[in-house]
Amino acid sequence: MRILVATSEAVPFAKTGGLADVASAIPKHLRAAGHDVRVLMPLYRSARIRAGDTLKPAGTVKVDVGGTPVEARLLAGPGPGGVPYYFVEHDKFFDRDQLYGTAQGDFPDNAERFIFFARSVVEAVFGFGEPFDVIHVHDWQTALAPVYLRTLYADRPGAREIATALTIHNIAFQGIFWHWDMKLTGLDWSLFTPERLEFYGKLNFLKGGIVYADAITTVSRTYAKEIQTVEFGAGLEGVLRNRSQDLVGIMNGVDYDDWHPRTDRLIPANYDAENLSGKAVCKEALQREFGLEIDPAVPLIGMVSRLDDGKGLDILLAAMDEIMALDLELVILGTGHERYHRAFADLAEHYPSKLGVRLAFDNRLAHMIEAGADMFLMPSRYEPCGLNQLYSLKYGTPPVARLTGGLADTIVDVNKGNDEDVNGFGFQEYTGAALAATVARAVALFGDKRKWKKLIVNGMAQDWSWSRSAREYDALYRRVKDKRRREIGG
Repeated sequence: MRILVATSEAVPFAKTGGLADVASAIPKHLRAAGHDVRVLMPLYRSARIRAGDTLKPAGTVKVDVGGTPVEARLLAGPGPGGVPYYFVEHDKFFDRDQLYGTAQGDFPDNAERFIFFARSVVEAVFGFGEPFDVIHVHDWQTALAPVYLRTLYADRPGAREIATALTIHNIAFQGIFWHWDMKLTGLDWSLFTPERLEFYGKLNFLKGGIVYADAITTVSRTYAKEIQTVEFGAGLEGVLRNRSQDLVGIMNGVDYDDWHPRTDRLIPANYDAENLSGKAVCKEALQREFGLEIDPAVPLIGMVSRLDDGKGLDILLAAMDEIMALDLELVILGTGHERYHRAFADLAEHYPSKLGVRLAFDNRLAHMIEAGADMFLMPSRYEPCGLNQLYSLKYGTPPVARLTGGLADTIVDVNKGNDEDVNGFGFQEYTGAALAATVARAVALFGDKRKWKKLIVNGMAQDWSWSRSAREYDALYRRVKDKRRREIGG
């Protein structure tokens, strides 16, 4: 199949979060499976720098934004895995240090910027020559592309045959703008209704994509269910329930070229399930790194996280005294809200022999924690997918987590599954007491070396690679392609 992946970011060219990893990994593995897949994204300043002199002219796009014609060049160059990447060059919109905003807030012209980009996606589709079978768009920044394809571009030759898929990485980010920005879209005001693009008097880009895409995916099966509820739907739960037959969860994957203890160059010693001696070396190095007592018998818990409420830091703080009363050590790496910086810095001073805190982003140390910790803490309030629990499983570091979103799909509690499936510890109730009790269960089991090794080996044997996820996307594309053919009577 011919597949176009449209995204606002992709590694190594531009990244603010997990979207960039997904948008880069899926095309690479689809290409390896034999598909003709291309990626289209904005030419940010960072993308221009990282692409260097590899970019070549590949045409132009000309779109209307609020009644004003806007023209941009298309540049092409090689991406990860040999996937062809195309970049929309428009310096007024994209030649900036940041992608979406600064520390002071979002860019005030984000509606205009991504209206332009979404419409450029559709224009580019018809300029590539041979038609695409599927356009796969990601999050609110590209969500208007399916809307354009089924409205303003519906009469273009071949438009009806092109299937569309929208992936929602985090429902909290929707691209909501004031209603007068509807004029910038060029779409008819008849679409500004509760059934289409209107959202409590405002314009909602993501809602438009949900309504018009042939299929909607999100990054785990449980999260696909959760976002259809009031608690997790962020106001779009009703729209998603209306599309429930077309909504599926596909778990994100892990690039084991970067995250595998057998080959990881960022850890002190390599190891695998057959020979775990290297993990003991990594644990000692991690204890030394954080200034903790070097003792292989004391369970060491690791946490790498953004420090905010969504990651469960509030209930962790509520449970800290109870957790610190246990025979364990805890190391935390991350940055986030200043109140958490202060709180954990103070706790580290209060428990200097048991708690190590590093308020930073440090990829080397993140790898060391995955390898050197005995267990990994993820008390998330919500977690659309989660990747650290997948890293932890491969590194023989059983996760201790609240079972929400992707955590519920990937972690089987030692008390809930059979001996061959269990791989961690989970809890449901979002309280400090539930978290502390689960940590206590994990610490107790750590003393049973036979059972603990079995738990480690189970997790290390599981396959959460991108190849696995790519097969599910392949099946999805075939379904939406067949669905579109049926709908047009082909």
